[in-house]
Amino acid sequence: MHVYRENYNTYHRQFYPVVTWVLLAANILYFIYLEIGGSTNNGYYMMQHGTLVPLLVLEYDEYYRLFTSFFMHFGFRHLFNNMLLLWYLGMRLEKYLGHWRYGVVYLATGLGANAVSLLYYALTEPLVNCAGASGAVFGIVGAMLWIVLRHRGRMADLTSRQLLLMILFTLYNGLSSSGVNNVAHVSGLVMGFLFGMLFYRGGTSFWRRRPYYRNEI
Repeated sequence: MHVYRENYNTYHRQFYPVVTWVLLAANILYFIYLEIGGSTNNGYYMMQHGTLVPLLVLEYDEYYRLFTSFFMHFGFRHLFNNMLLLWYLGMRLEKYLGHWRYGVVYLATGLGANAVSLLYYALTEPLVNCAGASGAVFGIVGAMLWIVLRHRGRMADLTSRQLLLMILFTLYNGLSSSGVNNVAHVSGLVMGFLFGMLFYRGGTSFWRRRPYYRNEI
């Protein structure tokens, strides 16, 4: 009888969601920095510090706004709602995808959702002022939905029904409220689902072809 201690330790080692912590810290610290210098509820002040304004991006080549804007939030409530979802779902997704794949999902869906928003609002409302991590957060939701579906609707303490209800409630709240970038929400969700398909194949790491945190499934 052989004992594979290395494999056992792989499945049961303590996991630290360091990328999630870094992302939470980056969003919160930038929010505090902006609040110290002014008000995050002031649209003009926020525009000066990196929000996504299609006219400024396309006319003045300020492409950095595609990145900076999804680390900015209009007021504490906006920040709190996004960080709550990032903390709750981000830690779980990071555990199943691994650190760098999870980082890729967050950054790529955040940038992708902003790019789609840029194209949409450039045609409809070029002076709109957009900010928030919700495109990237919905990317996390989309990737988690794929993983849960691959495990027959349940993964640890999360079910596909819970995720779908969360998605429907958030989308409905966005559609029934003014000042919400629903384009970023939907595009981030779709891109996150596609990245989930790319990076995760039913409990087996797509690149390494070995079980990944089997005890949590």
